[in-house]
Formats: sequence, C-alpha cells, structure tokens
Amino acid sequence: MSSIERSDSELLRIRLIFVVMVSAFAFLALALMREQVFHASQYRHSSERQSMRRVRVSAERGRILDRNGVCLADNRPSFCIAVYVEELRQPGRWKRTVKKVMDVLDEIEGVIGLEKELTEEDVYKHIRKKLPLPLVAWRDVDQRILARMAESGKVLPGVDIYYEPVRVYPAHKYAAHVIGYVGRADIDEENYHFYLPEMDGRRGIERVYNEQLAGEAGGKLLRVDASGFRHDETREKEAVAGRDLVLTIDLHIQRALTKALEGNRGAAVLMDPRNGNVLALVSAPSFNPNLFSPAISAKDWKSINGDPEVPLLNRAVAGLYAPGSTFKPMTAIAAMETGVASGVTHYNCPGYFKLGNVTFRCWKKSGHGNIGMQKAIEQSCNAYFCQLGIKCGIERIYTASDFCGFGHITGIDLDGEKQGLMPNDAWKRKALRDGWRQGDTCNISIGQGAILATPLQMAVFTAAIANGGNVFRPRLTAQIPDQGDLLRRMTWSPATLQVVRAGMRDVIQADTGTGKRARIDAAEMAGKTGTAEYGSRENRKNNTWMTVFAPYDNPRYAMAVIVQDGDSGGRTCAPIVNEVMSEVFAREEGAGRGI
Repeated sequence: MSSIERSDSELLRIRLIFVVMVSAFAFLALALMREQVFHASQYRHSSERQSMRRVRVSAERGRILDRNGVCLADNRPSFCIAVYVEELRQPGRWKRTVKKVMDVLDEIEGVIGLEKELTEEDVYKHIRKKLPLPLVAWRDVDQRILARMAESGKVLPGVDIYYEPVRVYPAHKYAAHVIGYVGRADIDEENYHFYLPEMDGRRGIERVYNEQLAGEAGGKLLRVDASGFRHDETREKEAVAGRDLVLTIDLHIQRALTKALEGNRGAAVLMDPRNGNVLALVSAPSFNPNLFSPAISAKDWKSINGDPEVPLLNRAVAGLYAPGSTFKPMTAIAAMETGVASGVTHYNCPGYFKLGNVTFRCWKKSGHGNIGMQKAIEQSCNAYFCQLGIKCGIERIYTASDFCGFGHITGIDLDGEKQGLMPNDAWKRKALRDGWRQGDTCNISIGQGAILATPLQMAVFTAAIANGGNVFRPRLTAQIPDQGDLLRRMTWSPATLQVVRAGMRDVIQADTGTGKRARIDAAEMAGKTGTAEYGSRENRKNNTWMTVFAPYDNPRYAMAVIVQDGDSGGRTCAPIVNEVMSEVFAREEGAGRGI
C-alpha cells in the first residue's frame, strides 16, 4: 500500500474515532441534562423528604377548677437555658463539638453562678438522639438569673432562653389526693422523629381525665443536613389546647377537712346525698404535688416513698378498714327488711354477750339492760347487735350489704379505688378453707372480723340512709350538677328508715349519745360512731370512725371520717365532725343556702 493510501486510511480512522467521541459526549450531555434538568424537581423533592424531620409539639394542658372556679391545677412558664448544638458545630470529630459545648456551659456557669448538671455523656446522647432540638442545660431559672445573663454583656453563641410549660398546684397539699400529679409523658408515636416535653397524668384527676386535659398535640417540620444539623423549621399542625375541668370539690371545705385531720393518719369524704357530688375528699397525711412537676428529684422521691406514714396512699378510696359500729345500721336494716326483727325488738345487755367459750364485750361494762333497737343504735350496744345478727343470719346480712354496695367499688372517677370485702360462708370456705361459725356472724354484725370497707363506701352508705335509699355513684365531675348517677334504689321501708335514722339522730343529739361531741348549733345532725380493734392482744389498737348526715330533716351533706390509732369514735372523730360541719354551715350561711 502506498504512503498516500495509508495516510487516507489513518485519516478516516481518526475521523471515525472523533465522531464516536463526539457522539459519546453528546449522549452523556443529554443524559445529564435529562437527570439534572428534566428530573431535577423529582430528585429535589426526594432529597427534601429525606432531610425533613417531624417534631411533635405538646398542647397546653387544661386547668382544673373547683366548683366555685378556684384554680386547683394550672400551667406556668418555666424558663430554661438551652444550647443549640448545631450552632456550636466544630470541624472534625464529634469530640471537638462536645468540648465546645462544655466550654460554653462553663462560661454560662460563671455568669449565672449555678453549677451545671450536664455531663459530656449527656451531650453525646443528645447528639445521637435529638441533635436538631435545643439541649436544655438549666431548667426553671428565675428572673434574677435571666437578668444576670442579660447584664453580663457576654456573647454566648448557640445559647438561648427556652420556654416550657410546668404544671403548678396552687392548693398544694390540700387537694393532692384528688388532683394527683403529672409526670413526663412516655410517647410512642412512629409518625414523629422527635418529641418536645409533654405532661402525662400519673395519679388522681390528672390521670383519669388525662385525654381531656392534654388536648391534641401539634407538629412542626425541621430541615436538617446530612449530619443532622437544623437549617429551618415550618409549622405543620397547630396544637389544640386541652379543655378545663370543673370539679364538684369545694376547696374551702376541702381545706377545712384537711386541717381537721392534721397530725393524724386517716381519711374523710363529704358528699351531697342528693346526687353523689363529692364536696371534699381528704387523705392524711398528704403531700405536695408540686414536687412532681416537672419531675421529682431522686432525693424527694426517696423521702416521700420511704415515709412510714405512706402519704401517697389515698386512704379515702384505697384504705381498707373494718368499719366497726358504723356498720350496725346495716345489720339493723337487714334484720328489719327480712322480717326477723322490728323497731320494738329488745334484747338484754348485761355488759357482754357470751357465745360458747367466746365473750363479746360491750363498751358499757355494767350493761344496758333490756334495750330496744333505736336505743341500741344510739348506745352502740355490742350485746344487742350480736344477738340481732345471730337471729338474722350471715346470709341475710350479706345479701342486704352486697346489694347496698359493700364489697364492690363505688365507681368514683378516681384511680386506685379498692372494693373492700363483704365475707360470708362461701368466701370463708374458699379463702380460708373453713366453715362459717356464729362467732363470725357476731363479728360481722358489729363491723369487726373479716369485713373491710373504704371511707368512701361508708360515706355512700350514709348518704343512702340520708336520702331514703338511693345509692348514687360518687363523682368528682358533673356535667349536670343537680342530677346524680343513680346506681340502685334500695327498697327499705319507711318504718325501717325511721328507726335507723332516729337512732342515728340520738347518737349526736341525745345527751347520752356516743357522738354527742359532734353536735353543733347550726343544724340537727344524725350519725354513728365506731371503734374497730386490730392487732395482737399485746398490741391492741383502734381505728376510730364516725359517719354523719345533716340537716336531719332535709339532708344536704353526708360524711364518713376515720382516724387510725385513735381512742374511740366518740372521743376522736366526733370533735373532727363538729369542727368541719360547723365550718360547712357557717360557709353555707354566709354564701346563701346550698353549697
């Protein structure tokens, strides 16, 4: 091949290679244009979706008010000093950023004079889990601290004042077992990446009505880069504030009842027998629910949880006690309603009742002599009710008591309620693998032995005697205040009620009544004292009781009081009833009839 032909062939190959290269570059250019221009919006949307983080924003919690509009639970602003870690980001490894954050915290500490509690591990944990959110370093700082920061003149990059709501209880200990308290919410929500602090009801009304009070959480979107640092935020959904809740509680009466029980272990419930509205519910000793907001310290928790007086126990609904002689009206009702006795039934009391080798002693050692039912209620005669109980029989007493609500929860809108125990032969055979004996019947007839009741149950029972046999569900909230939630209507005859009510009136109004120390000038009242023994013979103690309703002819109040380790119902609880009911009627007189 000549040199000219070789030259032409090489030129052709060069041209072909050039065409192929140009074509390849053109193809690549078109492909890049298609991806970067025509599909840019699609990839940009995908990229934005990957860099957006959803944050759950809590709603403002609703307030809790008493029946007169007095605030029992509210929210206050808590100012916190927070650090935005992304603004303190340092090049290189995370260790450098953590060191920068700790240096800034040291600077703040020098300005405000408060020792920092955050550690390097806390900062690392925040970076791993909540990098776009503010890292709260100091909570609930007062205005003096904020002013000190403002006046220092120091430039503190990445530092901001962060606001979070904190639950506050203005009534302090006076309504603690009713209101309860809140704690940090444990949120398990897959639709959100991060959560701002939320309150969750842990006890009491705060827990029972948590959904209503909490409202509906909102949300916002944070745009973050590949490292997780925040760039901007957008509000996605506004939070809906929780609804306020109005209780049936009267704080004035609640405070009076709390003060009357001061220094004792016990409980008391005051309710309206016309509808079941609870006007006051107290357990002693109490506690300060503000300790739990926003979170209780380890020191305070150890102190309150380790207290031998058990202040967290709501004795009004969860304390189980033998009711003692306050149960005797139930024994009388069972006997009269089943026809085995009447108001004129008499028994002899020589100061004791002997059953085989067992002796049941009456408080009056010389005896009451031949005594009728009304007088036996007034005098709280054990000998009378032991004989009445044996004649009636445990199954009649059990049936009447069970239908009235003993051994069942009342259904109050409060957590932790216990049902108590109303024993009979079937229960004893199952629980103790032993048969029922007449001595057991004697014990139950006078409110001793295996029977257990809560102060709330005794208040509901007393209310039913007061209103003629209506057993209402006790309630702490009421949409229609004057209409009660009727659970059952007892078919007690007027004759039965007349004997029982008259005997209970004499307990207080008669000069020989066991509860005469409860008497007040403002109203005629009826009640029943009780003293239930417990413990070993060597260490015998008394749980002392008194139940009461007033005014006698048109009852608007029914109450049960228990004081643990007291002297007797008449000497320990009757003066408490006197103090509280005097305050109730004084307040009623001042505010116009009807609380």
